[in-house]
Amino acid sequence: MLASSVAIIASGLFFLSGLLTGVMKYQQIMASPKGEAHIYIDICHRASLMYAFACVLIYQFVLISQLPEWLELTAVLLLVVYFATAIISYFVHGVLKDTDNQLKPPHHVGNTKLAPGLISLYMWALITGEIGGFLILFYGVIMTLI
Repeated sequence: MLASSVAIIASGLFFLSGLLTGVMKYQQIMASPKGEAHIYIDICHRASLMYAFACVLIYQFVLISQLPEWLELTAVLLLVVYFATAIISYFVHGVLKDTDNQLKPPHHVGNTKLAPGLISLYMWALITGEIGGFLILFYGVIMTLI
């Protein structure tokens, strides 16, 4: 029950984030001579909306899966936490307007340089966490349905 609650609440929060960053995107478009928002506000807006619907999928998988609650919760938290950290990083870069490619070295947030290897470590953790979390839930769904 807790895993499904986390997934559906996260869906609502991500959708709200998408709506609010949509307002920011519109404001930046209207204020820009080129009629464009900062790339990371645009990415944040779109990612928030996509992650909202991804969380609805995750919610449905949790409802079907018959895995232990602690395992489903772990999987959901892996997915939701990494979705959230991605959205937050997009938002911060969009507000600070400090880069148009957060994966291009040298890595920084605002004027603060990040330690070498930190972004690579984060990205591999994100990849592992998101794919691993999904595979756990997908396994639970498959085992329930066959």
